[in-house]
Amino acid sequence: MNMLYFVIQHTMFFAIPLMIVALGGLFSEKSGVLNIALEGKMVLGAFIGTFIISNFQEQIPGHAILFIALLAAMLIGVLVSLLHAYASINLKANQTISGIAINMFAPAFAIYFSRTIHGSQSIHFQNQFRIDHVPGLGSIPVIGPSLFQNTYVTTFLGFGFLALGAFVLYKTKFGLRLRACGEHPGAADSVGINVAKIRYAGVMISGALAGMGGLIFIIPISAVFDGSVSGYGFLALAVLIFGGWNPVKIVLAALFFGSLQAIAASYAAIDFLRDLDLPAHFYRMLPYIATLILVAITSKETTGPKALGQPYDKGTR
Repeated sequence: MNMLYFVIQHTMFFAIPLMIVALGGLFSEKSGVLNIALEGKMVLGAFIGTFIISNFQEQIPGHAILFIALLAAMLIGVLVSLLHAYASINLKANQTISGIAINMFAPAFAIYFSRTIHGSQSIHFQNQFRIDHVPGLGSIPVIGPSLFQNTYVTTFLGFGFLALGAFVLYKTKFGLRLRACGEHPGAADSVGINVAKIRYAGVMISGALAGMGGLIFIIPISAVFDGSVSGYGFLALAVLIFGGWNPVKIVLAALFFGSLQAIAASYAAIDFLRDLDLPAHFYRMLPYIATLILVAITSKETTGPKALGQPYDKGTR
């Protein structure tokens, strides 16, 4: 049982950032703006978040510095999203090219400033955020050792943001308008909805969640940021597609891919996998191979919003 708890705990470390970043992509794409820039926003969020923790955790100890870093990661995600939104909505630029530009810019920016300020592209920090045992909840049989021991507050933030995001999308007037702009912006415009403003809001929410997701990805698995999030933004995009742009299915897809990542990262600690004597690279490739196979199989069965990637011209409905 201890091994099972170990795998579940590590699955959460990988699944939660996938879930949050895919949710961010959902907000953008439900509004009609294609967002393949999730990787770049994650990189910038991880960069600014780890930079703040590294430089200020001695002055602001405990979880306070983590929450400050998460807010900063969200802010930089929003700022970068404004560039993508302006290019996509105002300039009606190719949304794929705009996203690629951000993905290329982000690691170069992070590495350049890391080297300029620290003399190295790696930013080291002390991981002081692990929670050994949540009082009360950690003692619940099965659930306690799985979710409330050796955990991080970011796990609970992830589920909280998921519930909030699903509520906003499907139970609020804003969510209805957002989805309408992604399905039929002309119809939304005809009843007085400002399509541009709604799409800006969707892209900005996407940036905030992707930036935060970048830092949440780094915190549980490392004590250093080296300018990369290991392609996790692209994996989150695959989760979004595989999940059919549906929050519940996104959770299931994130847990599936997160479990593969957990196995890839900790297979040496799992007896029967270690005994197979397979190369380490096999386990590291497994999540990405599974991504390619599943997206290829399900891509014809899943369809995104009808107006996804299509610039809207107010003069044509």
